[in-house]
Amino acid sequence: MDTVLSFTWPFQGVLSALLLLIGVAVALMGVMSFRQARTTVDPRYPQQATTLVIHGVYRWTRNPMYLGMFLVLFAWGLYLGSGLSFLVLIVFVAYMTRFQIIPEERSMLLSFGEAYTEYQRSVRRWL
Repeated sequence: MDTVLSFTWPFQGVLSALLLLIGVAVALMGVMSFRQARTTVDPRYPQQATTLVIHGVYRWTRNPMYLGMFLVLFAWGLYLGSGLSFLVLIVFVAYMTRFQIIPEERSMLLSFGEAYTEYQRSVRRWL
């Protein structure tokens, strides 16, 4: 079904597959870094974090798992060729920032103090 917001590009499938792979890899690198540091991966309980992880993929983004999810959603929208699906990305970023990331950041600040503040200054939230 063609709509005003539909699109096609050369190599659209290849690009979407590449974005999917990058998204999965970024998210998995975040999980692996947490596992190596022997700290919780469960985002529901950030207060259980025992280590401030700032190595690996965490040198470039403070939230690689959420960035990976974003890239997977972006890949899906590109694969579908639906401009409307990209509205999901805006909602995803707004929701995750407000209801997940900001509360996690508060918890990290309480747990790790100035070390976390310095990390926030040196590494961006998303990218």
